[in-house]
Amino acid sequence: MQNAPYSSGRYICNFCDKDGSKFVYHCSCGLDFHIKCALFTFNIAENNLKELDHVALQHPLISTENGDEELGDVSKCFGCWEPLAKYTHFSPDCGFNFHEKCAKLPFKLNHECHRKHPLALQFNSKRLSCKICRETNRKTDRRRIGFVYGCSPCKFAVHIECVSASLDLVVEDKSHEHPFSLFTRRSSFICDACGMEGSYASYICCTCNIMVHKKCTSLPRIIKSKWHDHRLFHIYFFPDEFTSSDCMICHDEVDPEHGSYCCSHCNITFHVRCVTEDKRSYSIVSLENEDEMPNESSIIVIESNDAGEATKIKHFKHMHNLMLGPFDGGYENNCDGCMLPISDPFYYCSECVFFLHKACAELPKMKNVWHELCREPLALISDKVFECAKCRHISNTFAYECSECESKRCLRCVIALTPGARTSLRHEHPLFFYKDYHGRCDACGNLTLGAFCCKDCNFVLHFGCFSLPITAHHKCDEHLLSLTAHNDNKYLESHYCDICEESRDTNRWFYHCAICDTSVHVNCVLGKYPFLKLGSIFEETDHPHPLTIVKKKYYYLDCNKCGKPCEDLSLECSKLECKYIVHLDCVVHYTLRCFLWWRM
Repeated sequence: MQNAPYSSGRYICNFCDKDGSKFVYHCSCGLDFHIKCALFTFNIAENNLKELDHVALQHPLISTENGDEELGDVSKCFGCWEPLAKYTHFSPDCGFNFHEKCAKLPFKLNHECHRKHPLALQFNSKRLSCKICRETNRKTDRRRIGFVYGCSPCKFAVHIECVSASLDLVVEDKSHEHPFSLFTRRSSFICDACGMEGSYASYICCTCNIMVHKKCTSLPRIIKSKWHDHRLFHIYFFPDEFTSSDCMICHDEVDPEHGSYCCSHCNITFHVRCVTEDKRSYSIVSLENEDEMPNESSIIVIESNDAGEATKIKHFKHMHNLMLGPFDGGYENNCDGCMLPISDPFYYCSECVFFLHKACAELPKMKNVWHELCREPLALISDKVFECAKCRHISNTFAYECSECESKRCLRCVIALTPGARTSLRHEHPLFFYKDYHGRCDACGNLTLGAFCCKDCNFVLHFGCFSLPITAHHKCDEHLLSLTAHNDNKYLESHYCDICEESRDTNRWFYHCAICDTSVHVNCVLGKYPFLKLGSIFEETDHPHPLTIVKKKYYYLDCNKCGKPCEDLSLECSKLECKYIVHLDCVVHYTLRCFLWWRM
C-alpha cells in the first residue's frame, strides 16, 4: 500500500518496531512492515541467504553492559531476541542482526506436538501462547511480536526455542533427589512443581509420583527473595502445619496439591510463578548454605520478664535505654518511629521524651520491603527529612533507605505492607495490597493506582488513608478527635467543617468529637506535614546555624524569606541571638513537597 490504512497516516513496523508513513506491506490481521523489512524477512523465511552472501560471519564480540536501550536492541538477534554474543551471527548494513542458526531456520517443519499439519515459520500476530511452555512471549520487555512456528487454521503456535530444543530422556538435578524421565504426552497436565498447565512433553518422577515441566525440573530448592526476609523453600505438597493457603504476592489461593515456595518461620506461601516471575527479584541459595542467616536486630535485650518478653532494651537509634511500659491513655506523644499515636505495646525512655511502638522497635536494621523494585535490602535510618516513595508524605521519622537509588519508605508504609496488617479503623477483614488496583479510595474518594483492598467486601484504602491516626489533637477542640467513617447526624441538611467552615462530604472520613459534636476535615486537623517531629533539627538549608522545626502558636515573627508572619510549622534558628525564622514551605525543596493532598 502507498499509504498506511490508519486515520493517523502512520504505522509501526512489526519487525523493527520503528514507525513509517509511506509504502507499507499490510495484512488484514494487523501486521505492518517496511518494504525492506518485508523483503528481508521473506528472504530469511524462504531460506534464501543470497542477501547475506556479502556479509561475513562475526564472532561474538558485542557487549551491552552499558545498558543503553537502543544499543541493546541492535545487539540482539531479530529472530530469537537473544544476545548476538551468544552465537556466531550476521550483521548486515541494513541493521538486521541474525544468528547464523536463526537465519537458517527451515520455512516449514513437521513436529510431534502438532501432527495434523506442518508448522510454518511466521509472526505470532494473534499473540497465541506457546503450546509447549504455555507462555505468550518470553521476552516480556519487548513489544515486538516475534517469530514462532505456527499453524494458522488450528490457531497453534510454539516458540522457536521450544520446538527446536532437544528433549532429554533423563534429567538429573540437585534440587530433587531422584532423576526425572521424559514422558511424551500430547494431552494437557498440571505441573506438580508450579501448579501451571502444561502440554505435549512432561517429566515424571516415578518414586515421588509427580509430573513437571522440563523447566521445572531445575527449580531451585531454596531462594532468597526480595518479597520476604527469610529464605523460601520449594515444596511439592503442603505440610500439615501450614494453615494459610493464599499467595502473599497475588493473594489468590495456593493449591495444596501442587508445588509452591514457603517460609517455615512465618507459615506463609507463594505461587512459584509469582515469586520467580522477575529473575532480578531473587537469588538461588546453594544447598551447602542452607542455614538461615538472621537479620541484624535493631535492639539489644537488657532485661526480660518471666514470659520472655523484653522489658528493657537498647535501640541503636537512641542514646538511652528504653523500658516496656503499659498504656494508660495519658500519653499525648506520638511514636518517634512512625509518628502515629502511642498504643500498647510500646517502649519509652525515662530520661527524655522518646517513644517507640514495640513493632517499630523490633524492625531489623536491614529489611526487604514488599512491592519495591529495589533489589538489595533497605537500611533503617532516622533524623532525615524525606518524602516517602509510597505515601508521598514529608517526614523525618524512622525510614528504610535504598543504598542504590536513595529512595526512602516511612515505617507506616513498611508496616502496612507487612502481611496481616489491618486498617486504622480496624476493618473487620484483613486488607491486602494490590499494586495494579485502579479505583477510588473509600476514605477520601480520590482515584488511586495501587491500594489496600478487602477480599470479603468492596472496601478500598490508598496508602495515605491507610495509616491515618485514629486520634488527633487540634486547638479547635479540647478533647481528642477520633477518626470517623460515617456521619450519624443524618437529620442535618448540610455538613460543614468546624475549622475551615466549608462543606463536608458525608461519605468521606473525618475527625469528630462526640462530646462537643465537632466535625472537621482530615487535612484541616493534620495539616500539610502531619508526620514531622517538632523540635528536631532540619539541616538541608543554606543557613549557617542548625534550624529547629517548631509550631508557632503566638508571637508570629516575619519569615526571612517571604516576609509574611510565621504561623504554624516553621524553622527557627537554634541560636536565640540569631532571630532567624522561615516558613517550612519556603525552605523545603520542591522535590520534597507533598504531591498527595487529601481533597475532603
